[in-house]
Amino acid sequence: MVVIGYFRMLTRPQLHAYFAALGGWSLDALDFFVFVISLTAISSEFHTTVKAVSEGVFLTLACRPIGALVFGWLAEKYGRRPILMVNVVSFSVIQLATAFAPDLATLLALRALFGFAMGGEWGVGAALALETLPARGRGFFSGLLQEGYVIGYLLASVLSWLLFARVGWRGMFIISSASAFLVLYIRLGVQESPAWTAGKAPHRASAAELWGAVTHYFPTLLYLVVLMACFNAFSHGSQDLYRAFLEKQHGFPGRTSDTILIIMNVGALLGGMCFGALSERLGRRRAIVLAAALSLPMIPLWAYSQTLVMLAVGAFLMQFMVQGAWGIVPAHLNELSPSAVRAILPGAAYQLGNLAASRMAPIQAGYAEAHGNNYAFVLAVTMVVVALALVLVTWLGREARAVELKVGAAAPATPAS
Repeated sequence: MVVIGYFRMLTRPQLHAYFAALGGWSLDALDFFVFVISLTAISSEFHTTVKAVSEGVFLTLACRPIGALVFGWLAEKYGRRPILMVNVVSFSVIQLATAFAPDLATLLALRALFGFAMGGEWGVGAALALETLPARGRGFFSGLLQEGYVIGYLLASVLSWLLFARVGWRGMFIISSASAFLVLYIRLGVQESPAWTAGKAPHRASAAELWGAVTHYFPTLLYLVVLMACFNAFSHGSQDLYRAFLEKQHGFPGRTSDTILIIMNVGALLGGMCFGALSERLGRRRAIVLAAALSLPMIPLWAYSQTLVMLAVGAFLMQFMVQGAWGIVPAHLNELSPSAVRAILPGAAYQLGNLAASRMAPIQAGYAEAHGNNYAFVLAVTMVVVALALVLVTWLGREARAVELKVGAAAPATPAS
């Protein structure tokens, strides 16, 4: 009932803009996690190691900052809506091409291109949604919007559970490339961000102006990059190799592993919505710190349980906390970003933070394979370090909860703490 109440506040154009952003991020994540789920199968077909294939995760994450800058700049110049459409088509076409990769080198090159396309979606979509929505309830909508990433992982897990044994990893890539059809919804049902339309002026298209604004707010960008490095290590360090952990260390068949991933992502989805709404009362920083701190006591259950049931419970609780913290990110970053660069700065900070954490999967996989597939130890150590780092960096920062998001308005001088 509470969720329905939030959506009843929105007008039809606001709903369409929000669902376009949510759908874009969900389908982008679906395409990303189809690759993550396929690591073991791809390594078998190409007669190589999981570590070698996981370099594709690194390349995807490493190329995302470039995409964030390019698509963010285009969104400042041409508007959020048309660039979001270009973005969706781009990552869908590359996803389809990956299905026909003849060898590992080609596949890795395509994952780098996919990272470029994926890097643009979050910043452009979040700007479109949050500039269109009212300030009231932004924490809840931010939480659900960020959980588009989890919805994508959940969809990938369900598709794998239903179809992987029949269609293989190549078939999974072909099916997931249907993400391109979201463009029809955006084209027919979504309006441009009213904030961007109201603030549009010829000088706003200047790359020099945008670069000047970014450099002027460089301390803010630097802080947000460090914050997002912690956040990305928090999520990728707990998610990307968890299926490999279940298969390699525990010997679970693919369908059993997918079942745990489905349960895990239900927990993540609920966590994002709960902590996103909670941030309206506690504040953004306090809610993030609470979720990150609560992930620490979940580590033994999540990494060292021996039974299927307890591993599922641990995965549910861990991702409830991980994505609980993440659910606050879209609102927090957009509220802290100057209005003139809102489509480019949050996305650039997000993806540069991704770059800092981009070698997480190969490093974890390399250590585990070198120590008898002991994924539990490297996963546990990763989470202790990054959870503590996230608590510290978040607490040392500031927030601007419920600030009015307008294009062309001055950034708040003294954000609320």
